[in-house]
Amino acid sequence: MLSLAFFSMLGDSQTMDEVSHLPAGYSYITQHDMRINPEHPPLMKDMAGLGVWIWSKISGTQINFPSEIKAWKDDINGQWDFGFNFMYYSGNNADGMLIAGRLPMFLILLILGIYIFKWSKKLFGSKTALLALFFYSFSPTFIAHGRLVTTDVAASAAIFISLYYFVGWLKTPNTKNVIIAGVIFGLALCAKFSVFLLIPLFVFLIVIWLISSVVIARSETTKQSRDTTTGSPRSPIGSLAMIVKYLGGFILLGLVSLLVIYIIYIPHVWNYPMERQINDMRFVLNLYGNGPDQTPLASCINPSRISRCPAEITIWMATKPILRPLAQYLYGLLMVVQRATGGNTTYFLGEVSATGWASYFPIVYAIKEPLAMHILTIIALLFAAYSTKSFWKKPISGLFNWINGHIAEFAMLSFIALYWYSSISSPLNIGVRHVLPTFPFIYILISNQIIKWLSIKEPEKKDDLTAYEKLKFLEHAFFGSILKYSILGILLLWQLVSVVSTYPYFLTYFNETIGGPKNGHIYAADSNLDWGQDFKRLAKWVEENNVQRIYVDYFGGTVGEYYLGNKLIPWSGQKNPNLMAPNSYLAVSATFRQQCFGKPVAGFEPLNCYQWLKNYEPVEVIGNSIFVYYIP
Repeated sequence: MLSLAFFSMLGDSQTMDEVSHLPAGYSYITQHDMRINPEHPPLMKDMAGLGVWIWSKISGTQINFPSEIKAWKDDINGQWDFGFNFMYYSGNNADGMLIAGRLPMFLILLILGIYIFKWSKKLFGSKTALLALFFYSFSPTFIAHGRLVTTDVAASAAIFISLYYFVGWLKTPNTKNVIIAGVIFGLALCAKFSVFLLIPLFVFLIVIWLISSVVIARSETTKQSRDTTTGSPRSPIGSLAMIVKYLGGFILLGLVSLLVIYIIYIPHVWNYPMERQINDMRFVLNLYGNGPDQTPLASCINPSRISRCPAEITIWMATKPILRPLAQYLYGLLMVVQRATGGNTTYFLGEVSATGWASYFPIVYAIKEPLAMHILTIIALLFAAYSTKSFWKKPISGLFNWINGHIAEFAMLSFIALYWYSSISSPLNIGVRHVLPTFPFIYILISNQIIKWLSIKEPEKKDDLTAYEKLKFLEHAFFGSILKYSILGILLLWQLVSVVSTYPYFLTYFNETIGGPKNGHIYAADSNLDWGQDFKRLAKWVEENNVQRIYVDYFGGTVGEYYLGNKLIPWSGQKNPNLMAPNSYLAVSATFRQQCFGKPVAGFEPLNCYQWLKNYEPVEVIGNSIFVYYIP
């Protein structure tokens, strides 16, 4: 996995989000000022920025920080202009910085893999752990995004490891475990704001755990017809004591997490002028909750304006020096809420919209993950349904009994349900990566059922079997096991070949149901297919084919002139094609192409671009994401 990710990363251009994340991270490390890209927590950007800083010291490479440009001095969160300027217009080695910034991301891939194996083995044994690790190691989505300076794999690791330690505290609620869980959760909250969804999940799990513990204890007491000791959860006093213990532990967990966030954010606002921070917040959050209060904090006591209260509290906290680190964290969180509500213009199944589709994530998951994995999922679900048929005789007591003995699995299932519901409800439909945090849990749960399916014991052999019964015994004992292991082996080999054969274009992976990566653009774009990762490959194609001039409409995080120089002529879909010189080449990113080719949904303004391009066939498709046309 790591080798596939590393070597494929070397040929990838800077992607869209990286142009804001990497320069922002370097600014945090060197300037201690978080004015750039506050809408994402700093931890992953810090790692990337630190990687660049260390590389510059080891290699002796000078890095020029553009502190005098407008995007840094005057603009409010001028992340895009600053990022492009820092990487490509300040005399820096963009490719060297990009590789140095990406390398620390591999540590997150490694750590997540270790914890997937660790938790799987702890719950179900080595076979399940190895199978889950295989699914993870040959996930095209993890390979694709684990190489980039982005937050999606980090969110997956943060959520997975946080839930691991939270369940550990739930089962053994001592001070040591709650402090560890609090520290890990605090770090996780500094990786990506979507980790915030764990808070209601934690509350839900505590309540369910307490209810199941009390129900099981009372059931045992009734069956055994005996008294329990004072302070045991089987008595009213014991139940109350347990509730108080978990409530106190959860409060301590929250306080420890808050302290971790505070400590991490201190250096990020150290040189961020207070007045600048306040003004930035007021501007960005101006429309949050229907606009600012006439009197500060007035919305917090006005039910009709309560949606504005979080923004008012955040701005007020920024005026208090001791609270500025926490204010910066809340500021970023509110920016994410504000953006998710607004959605993003994207292409999906022939349509273009900014309001999203309820079917988006189920469909992109179905076509972006390996088909072999889906087949094993179906087998696992059928086997699980068969195995739990006795559960439905007494579903309520059966559920509590199961939860009491399988809280980890219940936590995983609950998170998958919560996160998928949240994602499907959101209008922000720009990539399967947004449900990536659920994948490790899916891998573990499926692996557990598959190993159970493989491990069904054969019937005992008896001496008095008839010839037919002996034949059936041999069929079940030998052919049944051989068949099952053969099916698993074939499917795993299929997944391995399917994924590895996509090298180095892992971001563009689509499974065989739609004909593979070459047809991906028909179904979805943006980070499912085209994030700007193939521009260096386009530049190589231009050089190899001796193309002197090429019109380019590029979606991504690279400045084209950095690689093509004056061979590049900027272009956009709104321009009149008659302005092109005869016998020209045109390169169009799949994201822009599909947004122009797609049909706007009802109420969405038509883009009216590139309709004329439908009359031409591309002469080349670079990395499945950039379409090159020859225009006579």
